[in-house]
Amino acid sequence: SHYTITMASEVATDIPDDVASMWKTLDPAVRAALIASESKEVADEKKEAAGGGVEGRRAKASDGPRMDDTPKFIGGDSFTKRTSNPQWIKVRSNVYDAIKERRQQELETKVPADIEVTMPDGKILSADKEGNKYQSWRTTPFEVACTISRGLADNTQVARVTYTDFVSDYDPAEDGMGGVDLDEAMGELSVEDSADEKNKMTMLWDLSRPLVGNVSKIEFLKFDNDADARTAFWHSSAHVLGEALERLYGSRLTIGPPLAGGFYYDAYMGESGSDGAFKEDDYKAVEAEVQKIVKQKQKFERMVVTKEEALEMFEGNPFKEQIISTKVPDGSRTTVYRCGDLVDLCRGPHLPNTGRIKAFAATRHSATNWLGDTDNDSLQRMYGITFPDKKMLKVWKENQEKAKERDHRRIAAKQELIMFHELSAGSAFWLPHGARIYNKLVNFIREHYWKRGYDEVITPNVYNLDLWHQSGHAMHYKDAMFCFDVEGKEWAMKPMNCPGHCLMFGGKIRSYRDLPLRFADFGVLHRNELSGALSGLTRVRRFQQDDAHIFCREDQIEQEVIGALDFMKSVYTTFGMTYKLELSTRPKKALGDIELWNRAEAALARAMNEFAGKGGWKENPEDGAFYGPKIDIKVMDAMERVHQCATIQLDFQLPIRFGLEYNTGIKEEGKQFARPVMVHRAMLGSVERMFAVLCEHYGGKWPFWLSPRQIMIVPVHKEWNDYCQQVRDRLHDEGFYADVDLSKATFQKKVRNAQVDQYNFQLVVGKAEVENGTVNIRTRDNKVEGEKKLEDLIAYLKEMRAEHK
Repeated sequence: SHYTITMASEVATDIPDDVASMWKTLDPAVRAALIASESKEVADEKKEAAGGGVEGRRAKASDGPRMDDTPKFIGGDSFTKRTSNPQWIKVRSNVYDAIKERRQQELETKVPADIEVTMPDGKILSADKEGNKYQSWRTTPFEVACTISRGLADNTQVARVTYTDFVSDYDPAEDGMGGVDLDEAMGELSVEDSADEKNKMTMLWDLSRPLVGNVSKIEFLKFDNDADARTAFWHSSAHVLGEALERLYGSRLTIGPPLAGGFYYDAYMGESGSDGAFKEDDYKAVEAEVQKIVKQKQKFERMVVTKEEALEMFEGNPFKEQIISTKVPDGSRTTVYRCGDLVDLCRGPHLPNTGRIKAFAATRHSATNWLGDTDNDSLQRMYGITFPDKKMLKVWKENQEKAKERDHRRIAAKQELIMFHELSAGSAFWLPHGARIYNKLVNFIREHYWKRGYDEVITPNVYNLDLWHQSGHAMHYKDAMFCFDVEGKEWAMKPMNCPGHCLMFGGKIRSYRDLPLRFADFGVLHRNELSGALSGLTRVRRFQQDDAHIFCREDQIEQEVIGALDFMKSVYTTFGMTYKLELSTRPKKALGDIELWNRAEAALARAMNEFAGKGGWKENPEDGAFYGPKIDIKVMDAMERVHQCATIQLDFQLPIRFGLEYNTGIKEEGKQFARPVMVHRAMLGSVERMFAVLCEHYGGKWPFWLSPRQIMIVPVHKEWNDYCQQVRDRLHDEGFYADVDLSKATFQKKVRNAQVDQYNFQLVVGKAEVENGTVNIRTRDNKVEGEKKLEDLIAYLKEMRAEHK
């Protein structure tokens, strides 16, 4: 979305495991440096970027020292013990008030000018209901909304404004809009562009912030139907939580971003193991303090500050001081927001006041580290959730309980599918029944490979680091790789398959007749994730992907993409999941020939039109990877949660890096060879993560074809145990997972146990069944399907398996 801010540790699980995810998780400054080192074409863009940007846009590389160069432990005695309403809060407020007077004097020099505001329906407004003209430096989006109706203004969280132009006395740099976006600069935050960013005059705007030019389009965003509105709502809520933590405990706040669903604030509460650490007993006190803040309807007030003023204001908070010192260029300005006693570094935008928050709950807490580095200060993190309606919080809590019941970690433990051990943190031990599901998923994809013309390959797990230098990953991804010495040279375990496949393609001379080549690989991958980021099967260190790379001619792109989309549709239809498609096009700092990009994007658009129909997908302008356009596939599970597992991405750059060519069959000089286009694609993503998604999607009630426990045979009396064993052996020979309950439990207890253990069928055997060579069938939902000949049952089960039911 236009200003979606998310913690990398929270969202990484929703990003495909391939080159694109590596690129998007890099620090923006690192991305800029990589592109600049590989393409002279961006030199002019870098010079232009140094002048700053506008709110909501991707942050530019900053001047000054990097945070990594600063001392590791900086918290010191800035917090020694829990203290309510510490004196430094008042000191900070006094500094704020003094700076505010200076800004007010600057504002008085501005000359209001008449402006026009265009509504989404095209209607142009230039005055309010009383006929008062709209003016720059005076009129706010809230007042414009009131011209339509007070209800609209009261139900809007934030505005999205597209300016036609700025008034002559407006300077973005003076207004704190240049330089670095501190929300992103605070280490772990990721800001993504949206379709609206194609027009850099589009930005999110506080409802209470005066407009500074003619507006070609204004949108009033509501919590219910706009992601940006929810982001602003939860961002404001994080500030309220921070205010409560300062008031109650004297917490030294660090960063407090919104998440995809809620928010948190990290605070320094003394050294690790101190009495300052959060406890569950703190929740009620925090919730009560938040309610006080909400009832006060404190205004969110934006103010521009110089670097020197910011350092003065946050003196005593070493974390804020480090952000300001390292991320705010000398001589520039940034912004802070105040609500009540809290003043915080922030780009905004925010709600008009805290009273918009009608329901709050502290949800959980954890320990973390400054900037996510375990070598840095230990911090305390408190999570929260808020809503503009108390009923929404009630529904959310009910859904959370359902989610807990479906949590893959809980189900996997109960069903004895996987286990973890501290001696290999982040790597799952697949128990027998879990391995059955894992192998079924892999074989399911292999069946598709066979039908769809893929060739499965096997590549090494370890490579000389020179490979990763050639591919471009080493310089900026090495920290996420397991590296080690081999005879004096540096080697690493592979975190992805694509460079190895490039070596295979380049291993012989290729002809245009050979293309497309579809290399599929289930190779084991390793990524050196921080221990604090590990989470069940959704964030692991060892995993496998249903990874494939298609090497094709440019004229084959369209058909290959259609084939991959059809593959994806078949997979997710089988799983009972729906999906949405988005085409992400050339970003500003893309590498390669623009004409090739244009042709590739047109081919993708035609493919998506043919596959989904016009209007069946949406475009994300400028959101493609630097090396090629991509199709983002977002799938929805049974709880309507969105997961990004499958991916289809074009890559023009790896073939260049590895010098890949094919013989075109053309004898004309200069046209004998051409570069292939590389298509990265995955259907499941990582098998581990898909296992987790499906576990929660099905709630542990695995469909028969995927189930690790398909059939339980239950004798009515021990007299029929031998027949039951014969039935079990017959089913086993046909490839079904069948067991016999020969325990001393009662018949009713045996049936119940089988249903609780999620056996799809229970086959009840008594005297009649033995005499007739039959079994009596019950489902795990206790539906009695009646007596059936064993051979007829086997035929029925084979049909279910073949049709993936």
